[in-house]
Amino acid sequence: MSLGTLYGVDETRSILPGGLVRAFNLDVKIVARDSEAHVAAGFPTHKVPAFAGPHGFKLQESVAVLFYLISLHDPESPLLGTDLESKAEVLKYVSWGTAELMEPITNVIRILLGRIPFNKKVLDTSNTEIDAYVAELEKRLVDYTYLVGERLTVADLFVATCFYRCVVLTFGKEWRAKHPVFLRWFNTIIKSEYLAYFFKNIKFTDEPVKPPMPAKKEKKPAAEQPKKEVKKEVKKEAEQPAAEQPKPKHPLELLGKPEIALDEWKRCYSNKETREEALPYFWNTFYNDKDWSLWKVEYKYNDELTLTFMSNNLVGGFFNRLSGSTKYMFGCAVVYGENNSNGIVGAFLVRGQDATPAFNVAPDWESYSYSKLDASNPDDRAFVDNMWAWDKPVVVNGESKEIADGKVLK
Repeated sequence: MSLGTLYGVDETRSILPGGLVRAFNLDVKIVARDSEAHVAAGFPTHKVPAFAGPHGFKLQESVAVLFYLISLHDPESPLLGTDLESKAEVLKYVSWGTAELMEPITNVIRILLGRIPFNKKVLDTSNTEIDAYVAELEKRLVDYTYLVGERLTVADLFVATCFYRCVVLTFGKEWRAKHPVFLRWFNTIIKSEYLAYFFKNIKFTDEPVKPPMPAKKEKKPAAEQPKKEVKKEVKKEAEQPAAEQPKPKHPLELLGKPEIALDEWKRCYSNKETREEALPYFWNTFYNDKDWSLWKVEYKYNDELTLTFMSNNLVGGFFNRLSGSTKYMFGCAVVYGENNSNGIVGAFLVRGQDATPAFNVAPDWESYSYSKLDASNPDDRAFVDNMWAWDKPVVVNGESKEIADGKVLK
């Protein structure tokens, strides 16, 4: 009988679980994230790694999946430690890796891969934090081969995989030359039977990858001054002020004025009780299929979110970059869940029947998915009500998640 299915292939947190299955020769099928099978398995989120075992058993969160797979092979595996003290130390490093180390690493990855707009302060601060964490590891590794005891444990394996994106994006030749202790340990760990399958094909970067920068606006060449010898009538014509070019209109402005101004709804939402007065006004008076459309907006990379306040800051930055479209839209986005297990979702009212012209003013708009809602569908109406009232949990894949924070775009 099959032991189960592991979801996740080449994501940072999926590398080690896949390596354990291969090294232990476990009868576990490995399936890519977000595959049809993953969806059909009914996990509450698409986070990986995820494990589905016999009799409906489901498990998510990388630390839990790692310990489960190792215990499937050998409940007393030395990878988990050999006594009470070493087992506690292993757990310490694994917890530290997922809760602290991965936070600045994730910030760097998202900036360098263009998943969030470039922010020099965040990038520099995160890289400094990573270097400080490496220095802490080196205090141990300068005298020892491994992080716990004198043999390989899952502490080494897990922490090493946390640095996967660093060695291919930021730890260039110059950086590696300054950290021989770390590099010796890292190369030792990735050559182990649990990780070699993946890292044998990974090329370390020579130079740190540069973040994608916003395109600079081209400066128009200064108009040439008319030469003195030009005839008077030509000079007179040259001296005429150039006609001002009309500013390009927002694409949604071409739709004309709606029957009811958006400001009326925004004032109602701001000044009246949401459930009791504002929402009935919206559904009974304001909403018009021809002029407006409703959209569910979801962040695509919830599995990379860490602390809820940082997720809320991400929403705030997105809203700031939507400022060019605030005349044509209204909406709320909430952060649901808890630290290291949260997501972003919202409901928006948009002028017209296409979400793209309203949202693509923000450079990071493609980090979100957009699903059109049907005002005649009771479930869609209930979703909008909940997003704008914030007084009920968010239901994600059938599981209720409390709202931790959120922001209003108006």
